[in-house]
Amino acid sequence: MKLSAELSALQDRLGHDFARPDLLRRAVTHASMSGPGRADNQRLEFLGDRVLGLVMAEALLDEDRAATEGQLAPRYNALVRKETCADVAREVGLGDALKLGRSEQMSGGRRKQALLGDAMEAVIAAVYLDAGFEAARGFVLRLWGDRIAAVEEDAKDAKTALQEWAQARGLPPPAYVQTARSGPDHAPVFTIEARLSTGQTATATAGNKRMAEQEAAKALLARLPEA
Repeated sequence: MKLSAELSALQDRLGHDFARPDLLRRAVTHASMSGPGRADNQRLEFLGDRVLGLVMAEALLDEDRAATEGQLAPRYNALVRKETCADVAREVGLGDALKLGRSEQMSGGRRKQALLGDAMEAVIAAVYLDAGFEAARGFVLRLWGDRIAAVEEDAKDAKTALQEWAQARGLPPPAYVQTARSGPDHAPVFTIEARLSTGQTATATAGNKRMAEQEAAKALLARLPEA
């Protein structure tokens, strides 16, 4: 069966012509659309996560041959985490092609980070099953692009760094306080303030609390001496 116009456009953006178009269809089909004769992307997601992990581990070893395991681990985590997968999915317009049940469509599923990240992993698996590991490797490296070389900055855990800064100066750990929440229930936006006992603060806003806390910690670190 030929791909729909929507999936053909996605295939062009992905840069991989599927010999087995059914794999791409399955990769973009959320569990809310599954039913008799219609497979969802959960099994592909499971496989794609492993393919992505192997590609990233290999790429990091090639990028920095002197790095220790302790240096590589946070870089690896930054490259394979759901947020990064979702960012890549947004760049290729994957959300526009997702096949979602009515409830997920109504709740903004095309913008949800978890759904986008899962679908991106499923697409990686689809490419792997369609054309093999080398094709999947090239596909991932192309879409992840400069993220691999620039991952050192992304791999830094700002909350940990801020806590270490405070401890080194005999201060209690930073506090993170939610100061506002906006947006609908299906797509909330959180504003978090990072606070030190010295009175220094910084605020950030993001689509989930963890990201907002990290961004607030990063903003506060930027204001601190010797941080």
